[in-house]
Amino acid sequence: MRIATWNVNSARARVQRIEDFLTRQDIDVLLLQETKCTDAQFPREPLEAAGYEVAHHGLNQWNGVAILSRIGLRDPQAGFPGQPGGEARALGATCGPLRCWSLYIPNGRGITDPHYAYKLHWLDELAHAVADSLRADPEQALLLSGDFNIAPRDEDVWDPALFDGRTHVTAPERAALQTLLDAGLHDLTEEHPAGWTYWDYKAGRFQNDEGMRIDLHLGSRTLREACRGARVDKEERVGRGASDHAPLIIDVDL
Repeated sequence: MRIATWNVNSARARVQRIEDFLTRQDIDVLLLQETKCTDAQFPREPLEAAGYEVAHHGLNQWNGVAILSRIGLRDPQAGFPGQPGGEARALGATCGPLRCWSLYIPNGRGITDPHYAYKLHWLDELAHAVADSLRADPEQALLLSGDFNIAPRDEDVWDPALFDGRTHVTAPERAALQTLLDAGLHDLTEEHPAGWTYWDYKAGRFQNDEGMRIDLHLGSRTLREACRGARVDKEERVGRGASDHAPLIIDVDL
């Protein structure tokens, strides 16, 4: 099974890229973030015509998450128990043997901004939801994928000193991510290194390979044992109209 997560930075603007990516990489399940549209505006028709079932959660021109699957899509769920904020940032569904979540974690904006506290609270509630789910079914194939807006380690940022005093690398954010892992998840692309997933549009960051690893696949023990490898499709960060994120792909054998 081949699964990808991708902050697409507008599904309507990049629907042709999404279609081409699905075919080129032979993707079974694609988890999208920042679709930036309502449910009615999401371009589901061409994706369904390509053989994918579609679930989308979008309320306005901000945020938005989607799941595309060609191995079945059951029990879609917008938001997790206890999710604060009411924004379209979490969508779950069962795809084949997999319970997966497409997640767009709040950015945080700045360490003195109220959105930073919101980000930490959001992650704390997510950790509670994960712990409850795995307590009820420890053997489930549970996958949380998306743009976490956290670089787990200094090695996951091209220049850690540049981010001193900024979000994405602070100790509280990393501790919140660790709480998720302590709830029973594993960073699948730390164990199968794949490289940067995000490069800012500014200052030639992509051309100079000055990126960050902030898009993650976090899986339960069952998925950790089933994961066979990971890679970043850097081709999708190239050319006119590219998102500032590249898709992160894993192969699992369930």
